Amino acid sequence: MTAGAPERAPRVLIADDQTLIRTGFRLILTARGIDVVGEAADGAEAVAAVRELRPDVVLMDIRMPVMDGLEATRRILERTPDCRILMLTTFDLDRYVYKALSIGAGGFLLKDVTPEHLAAAVRLVGTGDALLAPQITRRLVERYAAEAVHTPPADLAALTPREREVLTLMGRGLSNTELATELTLSEATVKSHVARIFAKLSLRDRAQAVVLAYETGLVVPRRGAVNCAIAPYGAADA
Repeated sequence: MTAGAPERAPRVLIADDQTLIRTGFRLILTARGIDVVGEAADGAEAVAAVRELRPDVVLMDIRMPVMDGLEATRRILERTPDCRILMLTTFDLDRYVYKALSIGAGGFLLKDVTPEHLAAAVRLVGTGDALLAPQITRRLVERYAAEAVHTPPADLAALTPREREVLTLMGRGLSNTELATELTLSEATVKSHVARIFAKLSLRDRAQAVVLAYETGLVVPRRGAVNCAIAPYGAADA
C-alpha cells in the first residue's frame, strides 16, 4: 500500500439465524463501503463459508441452531487463525461471551448497536485490535473472571518482570500511549513489549490479554467499579 492510501475495508461474513438481522447488517455495512462476501444461517454454514470465502471478519451470532457461534468460532480459528471474529448477541450477560473471548474472538457487540458503531467495530476488529461493548465489560469480568482459579500458568514464567507489568496494565485497560506514559517508555518500546507478550503467551489480541490478566490474578475485579478493559470504537492501538 502506498503512503497516504486508504486502508482496504475488511471483507465480512455475517452468521446469524435471523434473515432480517443478516439483511439489515448487510445493508448497513455495504452502504458504508464494507464488502459483505457471504452469509450463514448457522454455525456449521459459517465454518464452511469461511473456508470457501476467506473473509477478514465474521459477525458471529452466539446462539444459532445446528452449531452455536462458540463452537463455530473455535473451529474457524483453528483452521483460519488470521480471521477475526466479532460476536453478536441480544443478551448483555450472555454466559458464553467470556469463553468466546478466551478462545480468540476479537470482540463483542449487542445486536442493537447503531449503524455507525457497527461499521466502526468491523473496521477496528479488522485491523487486529479488540473490542468489547462497554455496558457488559464490568459485569462480564465480575461474573466470570472473578470465578477463575487464580493460579498463574507456567507460561507466565516466560515473561520478564517488565512484560508482566505491561500485561497487568493492559488488563487494567491502558492503551499503548497510556502504557508509555505510565512506564516512562517510548511507544515503540511498549509495542515491542506487547508483541513479545503476545508471542510468548500465544495471544491473538488485547481481548485475550485482558482475559488472561484477570484469570491469572494479575488484575483483580473491583466490585462496583466500571472497568472498561477494551475501549470500543476507538483508534486501533495494537
